[in-house]
Amino acid sequence: MKTAFLSPSVAVAVFAAAVFAVTAVSQAPQSQPSGPPGGPMPHEMQMPAPTNLQVLPKDLTGEQVHRIMHSWASALGTHCDTCHAPDPNAPVGPGGHPRLDYALDTKPEKNTARLMVKMVEDINGNYIGKIDNAGIKVSCGTCHRGHLSPPIFIPPPEHHMGPPPQGAPPAAPATGL
Repeated sequence: MKTAFLSPSVAVAVFAAAVFAVTAVSQAPQSQPSGPPGGPMPHEMQMPAPTNLQVLPKDLTGEQVHRIMHSWASALGTHCDTCHAPDPNAPVGPGGHPRLDYALDTKPEKNTARLMVKMVEDINGNYIGKIDNAGIKVSCGTCHRGHLSPPIFIPPPEHHMGPPPQGAPPAAPATGL
């Protein structure tokens, strides 16, 4: 069996390359993460304190409201301008998009959102919360599933009972619920 040995010049070159690599990595500027997991993103750090909160707790920070609004927008498949009106006094923003005045109540969608938040809180507190082992609470996404108007539910075919047996009278609609 042959044993391979590196020549002294190759060994020195390999050693020098290893030292160079370790030195380069240790001296490279360390990139900062965009934010701690679940923490604020850099663009969220300058969120102003919210005003005109009517349903959400008034002690929320701008960052907290921003996160809540983005989760609602995702659940509804919308953007901020669905509920928030342009600021008539602000210059046009980047890309020609108007800057929004989040405190304005001029869009009816904003009041609809407030009503829906109250409904979800009522369902979770007064209904889901009173069922033993009810599981997950409802949210905007429970019904909306990424659409501004909740899609109509059509049960999958495997949940249909199929046609009634031949000769059986048609089933009466369920009542008393």
